[in-house]
Amino acid sequence: MARTGRPREFDKDKTLARAVELFWSRGYGATSIQDLVDALAVERGSLYGTFGDKRRFYLDAVRLYWDVYERHLITALDTTPLLPALREILTHPARLDELISDVGTPHGCMVGNTSAELVPHDAEATQVVTHSYRRFTDLVTDALRRAQSTGEVTDSAAPEAQAQLLLYVVQGLSLVSRAGLDRAAALSAIDTAIDALRA
Repeated sequence: MARTGRPREFDKDKTLARAVELFWSRGYGATSIQDLVDALAVERGSLYGTFGDKRRFYLDAVRLYWDVYERHLITALDTTPLLPALREILTHPARLDELISDVGTPHGCMVGNTSAELVPHDAEATQVVTHSYRRFTDLVTDALRRAQSTGEVTDSAAPEAQAQLLLYVVQGLSLVSRAGLDRAAALSAIDTAIDALRA
């Protein structure tokens, strides 16, 4: 049952960050407006007035998720040596139990989940997902190019192709993790991918 008597004023940024956790753990379709009202302790009218409908709220949450992820990605890729940082990035879906909150356990990558739920029939969601994937490959390509120049990463393939392969690995792993994950097998596969990049 929803609580009553909540003030209309609330912190928009904190509310959106909290919504990321809820949408990430349950998905778009399985999260109702009432779920959001209850979990975020905000009046229904305040949610609609601030964020619009559920779809708009969800896409704002996905954008925030990506913004936070990209900041972490940039920091990770700006380290030397690069390969241990790449391994850390790829193992993220295999460590989801470390991210449990009181609203649930996240499942896979929120961008990948959006692709599975809303793409391609939602043009705006498709744009958000496409932008996120492009940013991933662009940032990883730049990092791999630098690592090739220092001799850490093999130059037997173009860095663009290597980055695209890593996108497929991390998104494939994220998708599989939604159905349950054999952590040992996942980490072994990631190590194989990383070893293939070594000079």
